[in-house]
Amino acid sequence: MATKRDYYEVLGLKRDASDDDIKRAFKRLAIKYHPDRNKEADAGEKFREINEAYQVLSDPQKRAAYDSGGFDAVENQGGPGFDPFGGNGADFADIFESIFGGGGFGGFGGGGQRQRRTGPVPQRGRDMRVYIDMTLEQAVKGLTKEIKLSSLRTCPECHGEGTKDPKSRKECPYCHGSGVTVAQNGIFRVQRTCDHCHGEGFIVTDPCKKCNGTGRTKQTRTIKITIPPGLDSGQYVTVAGEGESGIHGGPNGDLMAVVRVAEHKLFKRDGNNLYCEVPISFATAALGGKVTVPTLDGKLALTIEPGTQTGTTYRLNGKGVPSPLPNRPRGHLYCTVIVETPVNLTDYQKDLLHKLEQSLDGDSEKDEAKDSKSSSSSKSKANSQKPMMQRFADNVADFFKNLGK
Repeated sequence: MATKRDYYEVLGLKRDASDDDIKRAFKRLAIKYHPDRNKEADAGEKFREINEAYQVLSDPQKRAAYDSGGFDAVENQGGPGFDPFGGNGADFADIFESIFGGGGFGGFGGGGQRQRRTGPVPQRGRDMRVYIDMTLEQAVKGLTKEIKLSSLRTCPECHGEGTKDPKSRKECPYCHGSGVTVAQNGIFRVQRTCDHCHGEGFIVTDPCKKCNGTGRTKQTRTIKITIPPGLDSGQYVTVAGEGESGIHGGPNGDLMAVVRVAEHKLFKRDGNNLYCEVPISFATAALGGKVTVPTLDGKLALTIEPGTQTGTTYRLNGKGVPSPLPNRPRGHLYCTVIVETPVNLTDYQKDLLHKLEQSLDGDSEKDEAKDSKSSSSSKSKANSQKPMMQRFADNVADFFKNLGK
């Protein structure tokens, strides 16, 4: 099974490409690899690959999911499929009309007839994306935040009409109301959006002075966004209708608020689980005891077993992050013990440690004397009960013994 290529690589783009960059790249590659024009054996497969990449990257929601979670995240949203006039239908239709003439995917020779537009065509406004920076504590509890957003919104003077006098809207004399112009290029008829009316099919002789006839102006407004508890970096909430305003009465786009959680000083997050390193003293590791660990619900006393080694991990069930999905269990907190070696010792403390080391060595020598009188099975059992350094020394001795055979 062939491995999927990165969508940005398919379109020859960087990951910070703009919407216009994505559309231009798709148009260029679609012209090159469309099966009606390119007769190479793999042209159809390349065209499908290009189409799939465009469907994801041209949709702000799918693009945000892909950027954060790759192909699996897109599949969880239903996948890109292969529907060149679904989802972003207006974009695909405009692109393919400009490539192939009025007959959609045809456009060769005679092509289809251009239809005169009877009035403004409603268009959906673009979706927008903003980033919400949060601490781990805020992400766990959720928050409501007000942001200032500048976007194209319906002109308050002409109410999106582009003119205060509808009678000033006249049929475009260059495309005769079709919104497109056609040029013959050999056997192909190349249909393009009319440069004079920008595809509208009409021109406004008395445009609105505030929006210059576009029907929209740049406006800054305050929007309240509610982030539910448990979201992680790359996940987002959709605020319906708060993107750019539609054109000629079309619906507004949506606003995607993408979460970015800052790194935490104590915890590492993986899904709904939290991970924390807990330093303990040499004495606590050897003798056991209790240490205080932080949790999202407050401080908790963690019991350390005698003889605990660095790297030992304790799991605290249900002390992780709440799931943003309903009826899902809370994550766990994993505390990994790190035995801290004492530093800046006094002479007295050093002397105590030397005596401790000598006493341990003395016990080891007694164990070895007993082991020499025991069977091999008894020796194996004794070794498993020795400190790590002794077991390491025994294993080293066995290694060189076997190496010499």
